[in-house]
Amino acid sequence: MDASVSARRTGPERIAKPWYMTLYIQVLIAIALGIALGVLAPQTGAAMKPLGDAFVALIRMMIAPVIFCTVVHGIATMGDLGRVGRVGLKALLYFEVVSTIALVLGIAVAELLQPGRGFDIDPAKLNAQSISTYVTAAKQDNITAHLLGIIPTSFFDALARGDLLQVLLVAILSGVAISHMGETGERIAGAIDAAGQMFFRIIGIIVRVAPIGAFGAMAFTIGAFGAGALVRLGFLIVTFYLTSAVFILVVLGGIAYLCGFSILRFIVYIKDELLIVLGTSSSETVLPHMIQKMQRLGASKSVVGLVIPTGYSFNLDGTNIYMTLSILFLAQATNTPLSFGQELGIIAVAALTSKGASGVTGAGFITLAATLAIVPDIPIQSLAVLVGIDKFMSECRALTNLIGNGVATVVISRWEGELDAERLKHVLQHPAAEGTAAVAELEAAAE
Repeated sequence: MDASVSARRTGPERIAKPWYMTLYIQVLIAIALGIALGVLAPQTGAAMKPLGDAFVALIRMMIAPVIFCTVVHGIATMGDLGRVGRVGLKALLYFEVVSTIALVLGIAVAELLQPGRGFDIDPAKLNAQSISTYVTAAKQDNITAHLLGIIPTSFFDALARGDLLQVLLVAILSGVAISHMGETGERIAGAIDAAGQMFFRIIGIIVRVAPIGAFGAMAFTIGAFGAGALVRLGFLIVTFYLTSAVFILVVLGGIAYLCGFSILRFIVYIKDELLIVLGTSSSETVLPHMIQKMQRLGASKSVVGLVIPTGYSFNLDGTNIYMTLSILFLAQATNTPLSFGQELGIIAVAALTSKGASGVTGAGFITLAATLAIVPDIPIQSLAVLVGIDKFMSECRALTNLIGNGVATVVISRWEGELDAERLKHVLQHPAAEGTAAVAELEAAAE
């Protein structure tokens, strides 16, 4: 069914659907049950981990083919390859500016609130074994290795491994090649578009078990790490969540206002995706959903196909806030003084190390370890302090990253003159109903 028609569709089937069949209600209930189980029966809650892992794995299984089909079809049907480069450059410029604001905000809040003051941590007394895995991964993550890692071993290896940057590379090359193949290319593009529709139908089937995945992931988080971790480092967690909220409402809200839409209405529109991310701590679990929702919102298919996947590697606002805030927290907690020049250096290093850290749980912590390894003044053993609360922090990172990428898509579509302003206005005037309808369409497509 055409999206413009469905966007204006009224009542009967929406009203007739029982409230408990709505995805976001199911996810909310699942999260509440997961928290309750984790608190009342921690061991049982921790044993629910496979449920969350299985859901994330099912979604990640589909990300590479969805991204490949979306990007290839978008580029192949653009016609003007100069426009592809223009959109890509605009996206990267936007990502860099907004990401830098996020990095600076993290440092500014840490200096203002001093969340690490008074901890007086002696790094020599910390359990360095708890961070050995992250440190090992961080040592392997240098700039040269990162750049070479974008190139897959083979064309199909990128799709098999699901590395987003590798998939983007082969998709862009494929799209450019197909665009030069005339009628044959048009037929190939049509076949790829049909394959993409098939993959989205599979996503529609998988999304139905999102509440089970959210329940398992939340029960594991509370059961394994407990409320004690929240209490011990509660001020840092609250500071991070508040800083992210300020970034979303003020920075992203200001950008949204200049582009003619409300950030609050936009958040309500993607509430289903936000709840799934909250439950799973991974923004990748809703990547296919975001592609469809941004198209439904009025952004052009070709811009969405380029901006959303690229943003998952280059526009990680939540991760950037977390990195600079956490680094200064550790400096304060270990009584390590940092000069203004060192703080500028941290921003520069973090701007590089954050690229390519996707929404997968734990990626932000590995990136933090990589940044600390380059800033030797702060003892890397101090990372052990954050191990117990990283799962709680990862949820906020993923939520902020998701909202940031959604806003970026609308902004760049507007810059390109490819934003349907009337549809944007219509959808955001009824964000809850339209957002639920979009998910319902995805589920219905699987039937």
